[in-house]
Amino acid sequence: MKIVFKKLPLQAINDEITRKHNVRLFMLRTDLNHPHISGNKLFKLKYNLQRTTELNKKALLTFGGAFSNHIAATAAAGKEYGFKTIGIIRGEEYPELNPTLKFAAACGMQLYYVTRSLYQNKKELYEYVNNVFAAENFYLIPEGGANELGVKGCKEIIDSVDIDFDYITCACGTGTTLAGIVQSLNDNQQAIGFQVLKSEGYIKSEVEKWLNENNRSNWSVDEKYHFGGYAKIKKELTDFIIWFEQANKIPLDFIYTGKMMFGIYDLIQKGFFKQGQTIIAVHTGGLQGNEGFNRSVDF
Repeated sequence: MKIVFKKLPLQAINDEITRKHNVRLFMLRTDLNHPHISGNKLFKLKYNLQRTTELNKKALLTFGGAFSNHIAATAAAGKEYGFKTIGIIRGEEYPELNPTLKFAAACGMQLYYVTRSLYQNKKELYEYVNNVFAAENFYLIPEGGANELGVKGCKEIIDSVDIDFDYITCACGTGTTLAGIVQSLNDNQQAIGFQVLKSEGYIKSEVEKWLNENNRSNWSVDEKYHFGGYAKIKKELTDFIIWFEQANKIPLDFIYTGKMMFGIYDLIQKGFFKQGQTIIAVHTGGLQGNEGFNRSVDF
């Protein structure tokens, strides 16, 4: 199996705020790389899918919450590339599937629910799945595609950027995407990860783990824009997303890219970026998650 990435659009953002503060802002539209395995998910899965084939495994087993973009993407990848898929879902089963799990099930994913306490204890969780699904000949992908092969795939995100830039940013849930991006930077370029969950120091420690001895100083994690925690939103964020989409005709999701863009614009207005600097914002997809929110913007 060979997955080849197409060159992705780099879309200039030219609105009243970027003009006023004289910064060059571009969005790398990785959300357009695939209709269902979109954004950073395809990059994270690329080498995991190839390894599944090399090992002659017949199933993909992975983990996520009930609204997980990774669960949806893995289900779609299994359908497209001919693997059985098994999703271990955190928390209780509801009488009716939400849009994310309904999509995963429609792709053929078998859904299994585990308690939140078991889900949090990774050692016990992995023992559980190895016992229960021993006959499935599965390849295990961690939650969010967070493994070395996921990082390897994310190193290729920057290949579509063919302009000089000062900063590149991404939203962070596991740190995998940021770790890949950092490894692909030149020394004069900076990466900023916008942490979307409320857990002080978590993403920073995860990225450091992936970088190992290759740790570099040209990256940072901003923890100020999680809006109360993972999947938490506030009116201020919703209002910003509505404004941004109307001004730039680019859809954002509420959990990841919306929070990143809010953070970028706040930093622009506070003078963090110098006049004339170029910022690349990576749109990591995840738009399917918006079906769980009430939307009021149409293009």
